[in-house]
Amino acid sequence: MSGTMFKSTIGLAIALASTSIFASGFAINEQSISGMGTGFAGRSSAAEDASTVYGNPAGMSRLKREQVTGGVTLINAHTDISDASYFPNGGTNDGDMVPLIGIPMGYYVKPLDDQWTVGVGVYAPFGLVTDYENSFAGRYFGTKSGVEVVTFQPTVSYAFNERVSVGFGPTINRIEGALESDFSLTQAAPDGSVRIKGDDIALGFNVGLLAKLTDSTRVGLTYHSKVDYKLEGDTKIEYGLFALAGLGKSQKFDASLDVTTPESVDVSVTHELNDQWTLYAGSTWTRWSRLKDITVENSEVPGALVGQFGEITEKQNWHDTWAHAVGASYKLNKQWVLRTGLSFDQSPVNNTDRSPRIPSGDRTIFSLGAGWSPTDSLTIDVAYSYLQEEAVNLNNSGHGQSYSAKYENWANAFGAGLTYRF
Repeated sequence: MSGTMFKSTIGLAIALASTSIFASGFAINEQSISGMGTGFAGRSSAAEDASTVYGNPAGMSRLKREQVTGGVTLINAHTDISDASYFPNGGTNDGDMVPLIGIPMGYYVKPLDDQWTVGVGVYAPFGLVTDYENSFAGRYFGTKSGVEVVTFQPTVSYAFNERVSVGFGPTINRIEGALESDFSLTQAAPDGSVRIKGDDIALGFNVGLLAKLTDSTRVGLTYHSKVDYKLEGDTKIEYGLFALAGLGKSQKFDASLDVTTPESVDVSVTHELNDQWTLYAGSTWTRWSRLKDITVENSEVPGALVGQFGEITEKQNWHDTWAHAVGASYKLNKQWVLRTGLSFDQSPVNNTDRSPRIPSGDRTIFSLGAGWSPTDSLTIDVAYSYLQEEAVNLNNSGHGQSYSAKYENWANAFGAGLTYRF
């Protein structure tokens, strides 16, 4: 039996290490439509609406009215695959493995008095989806991946005075993942498939500090904690048309996977240049180096397969990353504000371990946005971002199979949101 099949059962682990389009690794940036318009440059210092529950919980102290903020971002991603080489079986390289996806978010903030403010948020801090065509030439190294993390965050902030505030929110995080890969027992045999799924709920926290240095300048610092998960699910193997002697055409095992989503630190500055212009700058450090390797453990495996299926480890060797952004907003009049931003985001993936599930490189993102306030109680925000990744090469081989290619990724994102103040 080919060892490639067993390598494929790493499945869910590699799905978690797959690429997300608008942030490094499998992180998601889209937790605020107003922030999206400035490239998230002022994420921890702007505090313009209730989405500051995520951006910086201390920023709730700036919101003097009870309010709700909600929105959704649609991401349309594209990939060109060229210079593909593979062995042993043929296939296609259509690219465009990320379908159109929507990322929703919602927040509520209520001031209790001049010092205390409470709030709650629901958002997606991590996630991805990739879905190659059935005949994909690199199918032995990944065909489908899906990971979704949904976070519920009750939050409180305290203002020491008009200039300094802090905020804290525990996070309740639910992760769910699924993936498929193909394998070939022999070059002449039809492909089989590996399907893995799992889920878990775990706790973390976000904490922030906001300081108003001058009447026109404020600085924010936000820490998003790591979250430790133990995903429980199953591994299902379909052997194609040929049954293994004494094992049948399929096998199903209980599977578990320990994975940690990384902590991050965001610092940003917001400076009101005058009554019309506001400038933003920010940087985010993410500890992706936690992802050295991932191990899937399968239980109730037949004795003949324990050595190959019992525990499977795949090296990742990711490194820590920095993301930097600058942005500006222009208040056209009482009703309209225009925004723009430019972001640079490092990829945590090294050149050696890059695969069809993680074909990502460093990114440059250009953003535009606008806010329209027809009344003092209502603001409608829209945003657009264009992402361009550097071209990257991947070269995967093992167990008699190989796949190498050049990937060029780019994407468009469209966001719309609404804030209503009571």
